Amino acid sequence: MNTPAILIIDDDPDVTYALSRAARHLGYEADAAATIHDALLKAAQKEFDAVFLDVQLPDGNGMDIITDIMNQPAHPELIIITGNGDPEAAELAISSGAWDYVEKGDSIHAIMDTLSNALEYRSDKLSSRKIRQIQALRRESIIGESTAITRCLEQVGKLADSDMNVLLSGETGTGKELFARALHNNSARSKGPFIVVDCAALPENLVESILFGHEKGSFTGALQDKEGLVLQANNGTLFLDEIGELPPSTQKTFLRVLQERTVRPLGSKKEIPCNFRLISATNRDLDAMQDEDTFRTDLAYRICAAKITLPPLRERHEDIPLLIDHYMTLFFKKNGLSSKAFNPSVLTTLEEYDWPGNIRELVNAVEFMVSTSRNESRIFIKHLPPSLRARLAKSRITPNESPKKGLPSNFTYEVSDEGLPTMQEHRNAVMEKAEHSYLTQLLNSTKGSIKQAVELSGLSQSRLYALLKKHRLK
Repeated sequence: MNTPAILIIDDDPDVTYALSRAARHLGYEADAAATIHDALLKAAQKEFDAVFLDVQLPDGNGMDIITDIMNQPAHPELIIITGNGDPEAAELAISSGAWDYVEKGDSIHAIMDTLSNALEYRSDKLSSRKIRQIQALRRESIIGESTAITRCLEQVGKLADSDMNVLLSGETGTGKELFARALHNNSARSKGPFIVVDCAALPENLVESILFGHEKGSFTGALQDKEGLVLQANNGTLFLDEIGELPPSTQKTFLRVLQERTVRPLGSKKEIPCNFRLISATNRDLDAMQDEDTFRTDLAYRICAAKITLPPLRERHEDIPLLIDHYMTLFFKKNGLSSKAFNPSVLTTLEEYDWPGNIRELVNAVEFMVSTSRNESRIFIKHLPPSLRARLAKSRITPNESPKKGLPSNFTYEVSDEGLPTMQEHRNAVMEKAEHSYLTQLLNSTKGSIKQAVELSGLSQSRLYALLKKHRLK
């Protein structure tokens, strides 16, 4: 096996020395370049396995050459390293395909761990070793053994056999429809229909026709009789997802349906009996909506005879490995692929992530990992969705405080034995501070891009470099 070769692109000799020394200590080859020009020359002349890239370089912004570096024949793993914490830059770097975004203030041990993980991923990607076959697909169900999810399942067991109306509340993606199906499947109505209605997707001008049905000719376009979704749920369960999105006029009509258990299709004079059990779900605060008069209080009482509040995934971290295992097996089988192992850092990352999109986001992430690791034998952080990795990188970076706009406020001078400075001396001092303030803000607003800074400032590139050097700004 060839010794991994590392390229360090940084104009700080102390940084290149420390990184080179640490990399060589781990048995890697290390080379360095202080400018973008030299870095691209070296990358074209030699194949590197990994590249450390500084953001602020003498001849430009390192972020501008991410694609150039990654498109080299060897397709090295790229690690952005900078002394200026910038969450937006971290997000951009990860979204552009970088392995990670680290700060020079991190310990050399942590930086080398990042490098080792990147090289381990690269080795595994290139070798494409085969491992064990997938396990048999588990039955589709609610996955988890945490205290929070067990408590919810106990409520399902208690409520399933009754015809009580149940409200499922919780954030988007917590599995409300899955719990609604569990209530139905464990009830005496399990052999009857389970009708799902996404209230958020109902066109307001057709909502009553869709829910309650209509007779031919009852409105323009009603070319034939149509049975509504409520009647389709007869002898079964009606699941109203996002019930908080029902228009106020429909809430009144549906309240009467719940009270009377009869439905009158649009254009009809006849009430049709309908025997259904109602399960509703919402991610909204119905109490607040009642205070705002956007949701009827009497309807809220009717739909919420019993309530199950589903926990967000961040409150049931111990279930994450079980969920990942379940959906990994599912997607591997669906795609006709053999299962594969995780790099240890992947599972740790997934367990620590707060999953704002909950189970739905996790399922999407797992499907993405399966797809992107199709031709490799293990799964690494690189296989996670770029948007997720970008959020992780952004959350780890402590942003620098934005410089205050305008000129520095302290332009006064202490009176020395010689008295106040001359007007010219004072003017020069003010200009120096003004230039420094402007250049600092210019670099921040352009994220260090010399090209953008030239366009924005109206300065020539040579003049801009001269001023940056004068004020010791990179």
